[in-house]
Amino acid sequence: MNIVYCVKPHLRTYDAVVVGSGPNGLGAAIRLALEGLDVKVLEASDTVGGGMRTKELISPGYKHDVCSAIHPMAASSPFLKKLPLDKYGLEWIKPEYAAAHPLDQSDAAILSHDLYETAFLLEEDEETYKNLVEPIVDKWDGLTQDFLGPLSIPKHPISLASFGMKGLLPASLLRRKFKTEKGQALFAGMVAHSILPLNSIATSAIGLVFYGAAHTGGWPLPNGGSQSIADAMAGYFLSLGGEIETNHRVASLNDIPEARAVLFDLTPKQVLRIADDVLPPSYKNKLSSFKYGSGVFKIDYILNSPVPWKDKNCLKAGTVHLGGNFEEIAESEKMISEGEHSDNPFVLVAQQSLFDPSRTPDDKHTLWAYCHVPSGSTRDMTEIIENQIERFAPGFRDVIDSKTTMNTVDFEHYNENYIGGDINGGRQDITQLFSRPVSLIDPYNIPAKGLYFCSSSTPPGGGVHGMCGFYAANSVLKNEFGRDKSDWTFRL
Repeated sequence: MNIVYCVKPHLRTYDAVVVGSGPNGLGAAIRLALEGLDVKVLEASDTVGGGMRTKELISPGYKHDVCSAIHPMAASSPFLKKLPLDKYGLEWIKPEYAAAHPLDQSDAAILSHDLYETAFLLEEDEETYKNLVEPIVDKWDGLTQDFLGPLSIPKHPISLASFGMKGLLPASLLRRKFKTEKGQALFAGMVAHSILPLNSIATSAIGLVFYGAAHTGGWPLPNGGSQSIADAMAGYFLSLGGEIETNHRVASLNDIPEARAVLFDLTPKQVLRIADDVLPPSYKNKLSSFKYGSGVFKIDYILNSPVPWKDKNCLKAGTVHLGGNFEEIAESEKMISEGEHSDNPFVLVAQQSLFDPSRTPDDKHTLWAYCHVPSGSTRDMTEIIENQIERFAPGFRDVIDSKTTMNTVDFEHYNENYIGGDINGGRQDITQLFSRPVSLIDPYNIPAKGLYFCSSSTPPGGGVHGMCGFYAANSVLKNEFGRDKSDWTFRL
């Protein structure tokens, strides 16, 4: 769809200005506009989207998702699910399988959208999988309202307590429930999305959430690319009377129109730069100690034909996890966290064009692949990533037409939020799970008049779900406009 943006600043006062147009910036803007507020979004780039952009990175007509590609959390988001984004061009495509995890000595482990099929395919681990995941799926809607937000009194305490007993365990401990290599490897691939060592506290929660998402909203991809999510959110926001100004980089508070509230879809480093003069010294010290996570190295491909996976079931999956068994993945993630590169890294592969023909102008295919690397790494991981793909798809290099790469410096240049290549807005370990960037009580509220965080540097953290923006907007509504809007009955 075509979106008309505001191209010149309006010299007037707004109820709220949002700096940054990622999923959380747009989410916050929509939430506030739904309450009838006069809201403007400022974006430094020439298009909205943040981590949701799709670009022709290699050749005209070939659409590549620059950052996010597959969207289990968007499909599961209690906020985004309430928005009529389908009326603004968003169409979800659900591959037959959510994910596949090929192994060296057996067929691939499969995460089907059907819980019982997934359990059945895990053979000896069938009952284990059902016992772990079925209670989560049964209480999914309530659980997502509780764990996709800041620390608070849970609305569904019994379900959350049951989830927490498993989720707070390190993945290296919970994996012992699985008897088979296949069951353990599939779990490792889910948990490794956290970009944390697999023996870290609460890493099990990441894996269980991705399992639950697969069996509820699925692991879909947006027709036309992730930009479609951004464009739909922007289109809906504009229909509510909002304004968007692109090509407007904010370097200081002077670059922001006068407003009762300003929300930053930025990480602590940028907010420290922009608002340095008005922040209390103690708060600045806390922001300065905010921990960023490891980075990523990514390759985008144009292929002459699909990836020649040894296990053809991988061609039915939107996402393929590469890295072998649990021990191998755990070792590679441990090395990354210690500042070392792995020669056998965990590699995430997305093969969107198998399910969305609009991604290419012909019968060729696009492929998206990345691995984790130490923060700020400039090492070229191309050969290492391709070795991992070749390991499970012999002849892969023969089908490559062309490719382009992004290291951590490229990612930070593309989006200033990706400090050192960190795509999650900060390390998401237990110390920064709820108290990101600083406070446990109201992590969105900055102790300076009218200033707020709304980025993935706040709970619930990274991912395309808009929940950080939703809760930040609720904080603004309560603190600046006297409206206690913490429930889910907001007007649509």
